[in-house]
Amino acid sequence: MQASNWNTMGTLGAQALKDMDRSRRARGDMLDRAGYGPQQTPSTTLYSEPGLNLRRYGVPGEPTAADAPAVLIVPAPIKRPYIWDLAPDVSVVRRWLERGYRVYLAEWVALPDTHDHFGLDDYADHLLAACRRAIVADGGPDRVVIAGHSLGGILTAIHSGLYPDAIDATILLESPLHFTPASSCFARLVDATPHARPIADAFRQVPGVFLNMMSALAEPQAFQWERWTDRMLSLADPQALATHMRVERWTHDEFPLPGRLFTDIVESLYRHDALMQGELTVGGRTVGPRDLKAPLLSVVDPRSKLIPPAAMIPFHEATSSERKRVLHYEGDVGVNLQHVGVLVGRSAHARIWPAIFDWLDGRD
Repeated sequence: MQASNWNTMGTLGAQALKDMDRSRRARGDMLDRAGYGPQQTPSTTLYSEPGLNLRRYGVPGEPTAADAPAVLIVPAPIKRPYIWDLAPDVSVVRRWLERGYRVYLAEWVALPDTHDHFGLDDYADHLLAACRRAIVADGGPDRVVIAGHSLGGILTAIHSGLYPDAIDATILLESPLHFTPASSCFARLVDATPHARPIADAFRQVPGVFLNMMSALAEPQAFQWERWTDRMLSLADPQALATHMRVERWTHDEFPLPGRLFTDIVESLYRHDALMQGELTVGGRTVGPRDLKAPLLSVVDPRSKLIPPAAMIPFHEATSSERKRVLHYEGDVGVNLQHVGVLVGRSAHARIWPAIFDWLDGRD
């Protein structure tokens, strides 16, 4: 689509998509009332600033040791973060707590239109650095384990490269880090758009429904057919169906991307592959895979067309980490979107997460 088409979209077109966003949130509220809302672990907001709440989790009656290691969870900045804490039996947050970690999560907060200037500098550098400072002020350690999924993994990888001395270990879960026509299902859409800035200017805050539409166009199998198939397969298993429906509720709980962040992701990452090439500029510094030096564990889904191994393995291999490992996630029934299965799938909680913790403990 030509840039001029986006410039002429005008207020009505942008407003229509924002209205669709509100309709999706209303459908999510209906699923809440049907009993499919998240069952989250108790948490407190430790620190806040525009765009961010830092949450600290804790189960009542289960205090964390003062010298416990800390993990900072980095969700994707397009939906609510409770996919990491969906229900007690499939909560990554609870798995970390059970292992004795201080558990913190960077909860991205929707910004008003006047804050459309927030970009990778803010999300991958300033806001995550503020999280680490707040963790230290909370009595936590100077060095943290940092874990990110999907677009949150991009922010995690960048931050790990910018601050290698502050990171104990980096966990990347199905995160797009290398962008070529063979490794990115979005390549044709990006090639068809002269520049992302006119899209961002049309919206200022790019609605989640627009991002959903583009994702479904780029990879209909992952966002349409696999979801339908998973629902059919879940019907005979009440536990799988409950998780499927909770993920369905989560898919309706999104918020817009600031225009600059959308532009940075599309242009610097998707179009120019700047992070993989070691040419990404964030906060006045250049960062690439060689700057990531902490122990690194990457989880890939060898079946995925959305984030195929080719989108992760080259980056993983190019880092300077002396200790690193790749785990393969083979999927689950009852996860709705296989892309989030590593967070909510039963086999992921039975096999992948114990393997991650064993690796962190040096028992791999």
